[in-house]
Amino acid sequence: MRSTVGWQAGHTGTPLRRTSLERRELRTDDVAVRVDYCGVCHSDLHAIRTHTGEAPLVPGHEFTGVVTDIGHNVTRFAIGDQVAVGNIVDSCGVCAMCRAGQENFCHEVPTLTYNGADRHDGTTTLGAYSREYVVRDEFTYPLPAGLDPAAAAPLLCAGVTVWEPLRALGVGPGTRVAVAGLGGLGHLAVKLAVALGADTTVISRSAGKAGDGRRLGAHDLIASTDQRRMAAARDRFDVVIDTIAVPHDVAPYLGLVALDGTLSHLGHLGTVTVRATDLLVGRKKLSSAGSGGRPATAAMLEFCAQHNVTADIELLPSARVNEALDRLERNDVRYRFVLDMSDLPRNR
Repeated sequence: MRSTVGWQAGHTGTPLRRTSLERRELRTDDVAVRVDYCGVCHSDLHAIRTHTGEAPLVPGHEFTGVVTDIGHNVTRFAIGDQVAVGNIVDSCGVCAMCRAGQENFCHEVPTLTYNGADRHDGTTTLGAYSREYVVRDEFTYPLPAGLDPAAAAPLLCAGVTVWEPLRALGVGPGTRVAVAGLGGLGHLAVKLAVALGADTTVISRSAGKAGDGRRLGAHDLIASTDQRRMAAARDRFDVVIDTIAVPHDVAPYLGLVALDGTLSHLGHLGTVTVRATDLLVGRKKLSSAGSGGRPATAAMLEFCAQHNVTADIELLPSARVNEALDRLERNDVRYRFVLDMSDLPRNR
């Protein structure tokens, strides 16, 4: 086993603690990555706050770093390469979804970067709030030159989560896009929609975010509390990307969707109640998406490098991880925390 150091969750409500971790010895198709930067995702917070302690929990599933070792059969990477890894580290590889390049929808359930089950030995995967990660080379991506590795880390989860529906729904020049919610997902949805050439509007509870919206490239902001403006925007948008992370009524956002348009519901993964008439009038569609397959992730990284798209981040040393989680719970971040893992030794 390989020894490293990381931040592990205890029982519900207790702070993460620094501890020694064991990584597997490299298999023939593995790479070892020195984790330099790891984003803090809202799903990390949920996993930590609901953790019962029955299995080890080390969060972190959007990270960048440098290859430090490779398995015997690895040809795609060399020691010293800058790489990125997202929230999926393996899949069955043979089901219809995997063959279509949608490993995120693997029929046998993809192996998650943390709190998943390793497909070979059944052990619980431990995430990238640590100094080293061992991962299959097929689920490791070259980090394009020019992308800041710290600001690029959130692209591997938040970025690809909004990229997939934008591309699947054909967003491009002439498309009218609204992004509901201007957080970790939403701000990247705005940047990517703008870079794709769409006429992009932010929907936010606060009109005070208009300046932020403009800085991100949005052409307009509508306050969701402004009933006059919401009514005036009825049937206006071809695509509405809903990134709101808490339970909410989707009817007002469906009202913004144009004839034959789509509301893509990404932020809250709980139950959604929809009146059929809200879909019927205008032949509107309600869809969702989660993460991305390998082809989409690679394409997203190349697109971001070409268009200089990265996350707006606040970079903190990993020793301040509990502060980052507390502030994230209060929505006190614009727009993504990233942990600098260089304050951890690679080996215990």
